Amino acid sequence: MIRRIGLLTGGGDCPGLNAAIRAVVRRAHGHGIEAIGIRKGWRGLLEREAMPLSLDSVAGLLPRGGTILGTSRTNPYQDEASRARMLANIRELGIDALVAIGGEDTLGVADKLHRDGVAVAGVPKTIDNDIRGTEQTFGFDTAVAIACDAIDRLHTTAESHQRVMVVEVMGRATGWIAVQSGIASGADVVLAPEFPMPIEEVCALLEQRRARGRDYAIVVVAEGAKPLADGREIVVRGEEVDAFGHPRLGGIGQVLAREIERRTRHEARVTILGHVQRGGTPTAFDRLLATRMGAFACDLLAQGRSGQMAALRCGQIEAVPLEVAAGGIRTVDPALYDLARSFFG
Repeated sequence: MIRRIGLLTGGGDCPGLNAAIRAVVRRAHGHGIEAIGIRKGWRGLLEREAMPLSLDSVAGLLPRGGTILGTSRTNPYQDEASRARMLANIRELGIDALVAIGGEDTLGVADKLHRDGVAVAGVPKTIDNDIRGTEQTFGFDTAVAIACDAIDRLHTTAESHQRVMVVEVMGRATGWIAVQSGIASGADVVLAPEFPMPIEEVCALLEQRRARGRDYAIVVVAEGAKPLADGREIVVRGEEVDAFGHPRLGGIGQVLAREIERRTRHEARVTILGHVQRGGTPTAFDRLLATRMGAFACDLLAQGRSGQMAALRCGQIEAVPLEVAAGGIRTVDPALYDLARSFFG
């Protein structure tokens, strides 16, 4: 019987995390289960940083961005000593089951924890929308709305100054934000990691646009896109990889703008949206999705169903094995990118 559920948020923050926390706590209360929050993601289980979560402590969280629990990119399975300390702290904190809210890396740790005999349920979140097994993650809708609003605003500046405006959005390995915000905002070129487009083709599309009398353009590029001949990612210099082996990306927008200007002789400027995509109030869609998923994950544990995550499928929330999320990333549908391409230039 489950008497106490632990709850943590891992990886990058995103809109909707607090809504998911609220849902888990309120649902746990309905099941007669105590909820405690683990601070700073998996690091909190290594350092035994926990806090009580009551109905009062989660009141008013629905519209609030970020996560009241804090987060980190800690990997407790980096070595055997960390793994043993985490398992010992789970026992000492009296945690009978755990809800892990996070992306591919966080859910991968949750899957390993399940295999170590701990009751775990997952809630998928990421603004990148790249988790396998679910049609959408919360945080993504808000990120696309933020990117779309910024691109809409840049259209007027681009037109006024006859410039090429390059907009760099997040997307390490997938271009979901770039493709959807690009389509929705009428971008002239969209570059995504899944669909390499050489710089020569980008410039040709922009020149075709100029030839038709359109002397400005919007180019949206995901941070992990590789338009250069050497096919490399642009990594921030001096930055080491994180605990899961990911380098910090950034700067492709500047490189792209410089190459466009050099090759076409047309003025190009870059806007890097960066972490603004993660912050602020979640959209109504993300609040609802986070609430549905958080409540569902709590129900899974109350029913004794470990090793599963909440997933959106055909409008319904269903259980999917954690190993599905841990087995790779969900890339952009080629048909969606083909739709975007039909509006290029």
